[in-house]
Amino acid sequence: MPSPSASLATQRPDLASSFMEFDLLANQQGFIGPQVFPVVETAKQSGNFGKIPLEQLLQHPDTSRAPGSAYNRTRWKFEAATYNTDEHGIEEPVDDREAAMYSDYFDAEVIAAQRAYHSVLAAQEMRIAAAVFNATTWTGAELTTVITNEWDDAANAVPLTDVEAAVGKVYDGSGLWPNALIINRKVFRNLRNVDQIVDRVKYQGFVDVRAGNVTIEALSQAFDLQIIVAGGTKNAAIEGQAASIASMWSDEYAMVTRIAMSGDFRDPCIGRTFHWGEDGSSIGGTVESYRDEGVRGDIVRVRHDVDEVILYPEAGHLLSNVTT
Repeated sequence: MPSPSASLATQRPDLASSFMEFDLLANQQGFIGPQVFPVVETAKQSGNFGKIPLEQLLQHPDTSRAPGSAYNRTRWKFEAATYNTDEHGIEEPVDDREAAMYSDYFDAEVIAAQRAYHSVLAAQEMRIAAAVFNATTWTGAELTTVITNEWDDAANAVPLTDVEAAVGKVYDGSGLWPNALIINRKVFRNLRNVDQIVDRVKYQGFVDVRAGNVTIEALSQAFDLQIIVAGGTKNAAIEGQAASIASMWSDEYAMVTRIAMSGDFRDPCIGRTFHWGEDGSSIGGTVESYRDEGVRGDIVRVRHDVDEVILYPEAGHLLSNVTT
């Protein structure tokens, strides 16, 4: 049976705007992927791009100029790199009968759009988590360290020491100072109880160091890094089996890294999301709908066209064995 073509789908910005902006929804779900891998808009679905080697970015050219002479000019050498965006999407049916039955309680179309939107965002979050917490990409003493005392061992853990050593490894290997520590919420909650953390926080002006008062901001001051806490949750079980609840970002890892603080592609960072919008995609997800008389209902679709790319592995140091 032929399916409706894309041309039959109707753009639904009303549904997209009815449940809030992409960044806000992602934040409420505890999704950090867009913050870790900022978006780069592309004109083509796939292609080559020039990645400036770190040694080039860190060079300091001679700026002196003699009277009557020309100014020195900088020249960049590029390494070849590629991206190839894939389309990701999901559809949610809105049955006419069910929509009529529950119309007094909720708008079925809005609920369907929310569910589809969440599915697309969650899938992207898990792709970025798998790319960053990756012991295959980050391997060898320069790029990864196995922690001796896990951070849920409050008396013996030394996370400040572990992270500071990782900061030094990133700087020694790349010339970049990390600006972020990526952890999941379970690890964050463990860190609040670690003796070494509590002692540091006490001397930052906090009188009450009970766990609830040791905030993300307090930890950021203690580590001198932006603490990025992932809160997304998934059911890792196969459909039909008992639920197996787990964090999208593993509690076995923490990443000390440099993330982009600007849209300038020359700003070196761990990675970026390439987005191709020429086919109607929006980074958070384009919302569309079309009629399917076979099921006597409307189909709500959310889709986007992206590729998440690690740019500079040297800009990160992966800590493993973080949790017992």
